[in-house]
Amino acid sequence: MTPHTPRRILPLVFVSTLTGIMGNSLVAPLIPDILDTFDRSDAAAGPLVAAASLPGIVLAPVIGIAADRLGRRPVLATCLAIFGLAGILTALAPNFGLLLATRLLMGVGSAGLVNLAVVLIGDHFDDERRTMWIGRNAAVLTVGVAVIPLFSGIAGQLVGWRLTTVGYTVGFAGAYLALRVLDGEAPRAVTPLSDQLSGIGTALRTPVIATTLLVGTLTFAIIFGVFLTAMPTHLETRFDLSSGWRGVLIGAPAITAAATGFNLGRIRRVVDIRVVLVTSAATWVLGMALIGATGALAVLVIGALFYGVGEGALIPNLQEVAVAAAPPEHRAAVVATWVGFARLGQTSGPLLAGVLLSASGAAAVFWAGSIASAAAMLVFVLGPIGRPRATVAT
Repeated sequence: MTPHTPRRILPLVFVSTLTGIMGNSLVAPLIPDILDTFDRSDAAAGPLVAAASLPGIVLAPVIGIAADRLGRRPVLATCLAIFGLAGILTALAPNFGLLLATRLLMGVGSAGLVNLAVVLIGDHFDDERRTMWIGRNAAVLTVGVAVIPLFSGIAGQLVGWRLTTVGYTVGFAGAYLALRVLDGEAPRAVTPLSDQLSGIGTALRTPVIATTLLVGTLTFAIIFGVFLTAMPTHLETRFDLSSGWRGVLIGAPAITAAATGFNLGRIRRVVDIRVVLVTSAATWVLGMALIGATGALAVLVIGALFYGVGEGALIPNLQEVAVAAAPPEHRAAVVATWVGFARLGQTSGPLLAGVLLSASGAAAVFWAGSIASAAAMLVFVLGPIGRPRATVAT
């Protein structure tokens, strides 16, 4: 444990989390407008979304190792500053190719943000309090996923997508906060790199952590491929909604997701983790099936609210399982590797969704998401998470 009080740490945790998800949530309602600017087809939505996630596949584990060796402060502050710089360059991009390049740079900055926020919680809280704050951090994330598209959609209508993306410069403010809040952080013990890598490999091979990696990849592929990539196009082509209304409906799941996340500690005190995970995946199966099948906006909203329940429970529970199972000396690296796999999902999901979107339309993407959610539910039913024998030696 470090000497910092939770009151000092939590604002930095929440700012890091919100900045980490801004890369795609801010741009989501703007996608059709951006594609129109550069005269690109709907299929280009996949690379546009995926570019901000691609670097994290490789860099997230590297950043985790660096945070375990060098300390949280310098690594987190650097990531936030890079994100802010990418935001300025995004607003100035003169063509689609350079826009993708700035999105890749943004992915470099965001690769360490969400995972280091969770690591900070793991550093400062134990047991039920850790579960509670990971749940509330996830609730902040889901509220951000709702509020950020809402404001960016409205701003896009008023001032255009370029000025709207200036909001990414919040990364500079986050970097300053990291330097202030983590000032005086105790030096971290440095073990030989070979020993550190060996310990990380042992942890990652345990059945529980390996399962969270597998399902985490699938979960983020669904979130970023099905919801953030296909939903904007679905709302425009099927319901003829403007960017402002697209932002409202993309953010609708945050109502149920935030309620679930804020109450995760209470839920986990009375409901077994496996039951929570199976139920969460089931709500995704139902929610995305409703969205894909309906031509009625009211039914789509109901489906989105079911989707929000699953999102509010799946991510924080998978994160908490990974944090609890990881040895403290390898916590940042294990959680960062988890996020690296999540980035793999964030990258592959939009690319696959873009292909399916172009070939079969948005409804087919939502049906594919429903089927993938059923596969995750089966893993929770048959897998090791929550079983008495599924313990992790540290």
